[in-house]
Amino acid sequence: MKLLDPTRRFHRRAFLAGSATTAASLLFAEELFGAPDADSTKPNPALEQLGAIALAEAKKQGATYCDIRINRYRNQFSGYRLSPERGGSKTDEVPFVNDGTSFGFGVRVIAKGQWGFAASPLVTPAEIARITREAVTVAKANSVLQAQPVELAPTKGYVDRWTSPFQKDPFEVPVDEKLELLHGATRTVKKNPKVFSAFGGLFFHSEDKYFASTEGSSIQQLIIQSNPFLNANAVDSQKGISRDRSYQVAPQARGWEYVLMSNIGENARRIADEVVEHLSAPPVTAGKKDLVLLPSHLCLTIHESIGHSTELDRALGYEANYAGTSFLTTDKMGKFRVGSDVVNFFGDRTTEFGMSTVKYDDDGVKTMRFPIIEKGIFKHYQTIRDQAHLIGETESRGCCYADSWSSVPFQRMPNVWLAPSESDTTADDLIAGVDDGVLIEGTGSYSIDQQRYNFQFGGDAFWEIKGGKKRGMISRVAYQARTPDFWQACDAIAGRAYWQQYGLFNDGKGEPTQINAMSHGCAPSRFRQINVLVTD
Repeated sequence: MKLLDPTRRFHRRAFLAGSATTAASLLFAEELFGAPDADSTKPNPALEQLGAIALAEAKKQGATYCDIRINRYRNQFSGYRLSPERGGSKTDEVPFVNDGTSFGFGVRVIAKGQWGFAASPLVTPAEIARITREAVTVAKANSVLQAQPVELAPTKGYVDRWTSPFQKDPFEVPVDEKLELLHGATRTVKKNPKVFSAFGGLFFHSEDKYFASTEGSSIQQLIIQSNPFLNANAVDSQKGISRDRSYQVAPQARGWEYVLMSNIGENARRIADEVVEHLSAPPVTAGKKDLVLLPSHLCLTIHESIGHSTELDRALGYEANYAGTSFLTTDKMGKFRVGSDVVNFFGDRTTEFGMSTVKYDDDGVKTMRFPIIEKGIFKHYQTIRDQAHLIGETESRGCCYADSWSSVPFQRMPNVWLAPSESDTTADDLIAGVDDGVLIEGTGSYSIDQQRYNFQFGGDAFWEIKGGKKRGMISRVAYQARTPDFWQACDAIAGRAYWQQYGLFNDGKGEPTQINAMSHGCAPSRFRQINVLVTD
């Protein structure tokens, strides 16, 4: 075998040829996906023609099932960081912009009862036929090693075109306008002389997705996601401590209009004042306390303790090597008490603006809303087509996703909602019922075991509650519990008017690791007598 010389330089001619190929590929992607037609309900015929090549070739090679995904992805991250110049008194103001695009296709087949997958960044008819043959070869090789054939839950074939709702494409907004917004906000934060550094960012993600299958589906979808944020850091050199405060805007499937709605500039002064207050705030007194948790904080606790523990592949041990397993084993389905009677969780990929919201998943299944926990009792796992029969169910919950055209689709977390109370309960009502407790906003550091059972969570900002009143800010707070004990301690949830969805952009799972995004919605919630720790 001849090894490549790692010191070898690219020749100019080869570099230019590669650049030309990449440019041509991106132009072709633009032709395929282009600007969405508001009146169109069907995929671009050019995409359908390419998809048909894979389906026909798979049948020719003896596959019993085939699907193809032709996808284009774009990520743009712009930001401003203001911090003191090393060894001087001047403030460095550093802008940055990262912008990248990925385009290609992946083919899945079932041949001799087993999955095969192959992918390529070269989207041409000849390459699609070749990669399909390769996927069939992989499936036949897998059949030698696998005893049980793949069993797919039935689904309808769909011909459709869907776009997530947005008013203005954030990728069409000039970068200068984005940086000007961030520069203004970070400078406002840094004006407070006790603030050490400020950092503001805008992250945008888009997915142009085409899916076709031998079951009759031909589906084109476009998803746009936006995430603005602002962070501040304060330092007390004499005491040797630092504290952070963030304006944590929930990432949502919206466009540029969402950035303007988030009011980053208007919140900058408040964040600066609160990070300074956090710096001088006294530490919490450890012990059993009542907690009132706001949606910006509770979203992460939901994600780690409920979202991950109810993934079926984890419960079956498929993710044990990397992501762990789950205390919610299949024998607990339908009878194990996770929470109190007021606790109701739903998996949902249909609610507007959710980060995992699509009309169809990467199995071609029309997405749905389904119960995970009802009145505290564990009811259903998150599933995909080849999992449903493993727990005696006959339909997928629509939770299939791949983070790239080159990734194998598998079960990923949907949006997971904690249902609000049907009453008019407010956050102030929850606080009024607490004699000694803590109000927590925003996410912070955390740890949780491999079964999603024992955990510890911090936050971004904390206030003492005494005698039913919110008092001053406190610091160094974390709480510790076991998942069922924690959710059984939930005695009250605010009403529907106070329900908010917060989201996470970077949930990792699988080997090789894939990243996906989802939202976790809830209203402010109260938990009784939780063990509170002093951190640091």
